[in-house]
Amino acid sequence: MKPVLPLEFFDPLTVTEREHVQGSIELTGGVAFGMLIRHGITRSISLETGIAQIQRRYDIGIINDTNGYAGSGSMRWVGYEVPVTALVFIRLGERTWMNTALGLSVDMYPGDAVKELERGRAYMFRNNWAQLGVLGNLGVEYRTEKSGIFYLGATFRRPFGNMSTVDLTYYGENFFPYTMRTELQGSYLTVDIRYFFHEEADKDRVRRERRRQ
Repeated sequence: MKPVLPLEFFDPLTVTEREHVQGSIELTGGVAFGMLIRHGITRSISLETGIAQIQRRYDIGIINDTNGYAGSGSMRWVGYEVPVTALVFIRLGERTWMNTALGLSVDMYPGDAVKELERGRAYMFRNNWAQLGVLGNLGVEYRTEKSGIFYLGATFRRPFGNMSTVDLTYYGENFFPYTMRTELQGSYLTVDIRYFFHEEADKDRVRRERRRQ
């Protein structure tokens, strides 16, 4: 499980405007969950891949400064991710390891999202159904003897290019639309809480490693 952190450093707020009308969309959090498969190459180098669903939560707002209208709401953006990362481990103790990882991810978006307001609408549509992104990870794990691996870390993910386009529309008198368009890049930071099931050691690999020592 990976809660999404909307830190100010990563510019979660996007503002767009036209004469007398202003719109905003802000990342307020979210959660990602899925599964990973880890393949150990050595005791200090591994590869990981898997699949996860990511749900981003956004707050939206539309303001008209001539008549005092202020509408707000929230919406959710759902995507799927298939990451491939290379990990390097540094041993901290008998069973404690720190890791750093770098890799790529295929990010997929199943559809658009829309939110209706009293006198406005927010429409978020994908720029592509899939795109590549880069990710980096840092964490610490505790490897038990027979009860699996407990992991705590953080991951930063940044797509190559904008994730989606957002139209924020205010409906004036006679429902005449005033549309403001902006782009969302889609970068985010997560806290990673993971558990890896115990797997019996490859006896041949263990024997080879012992011979090298």
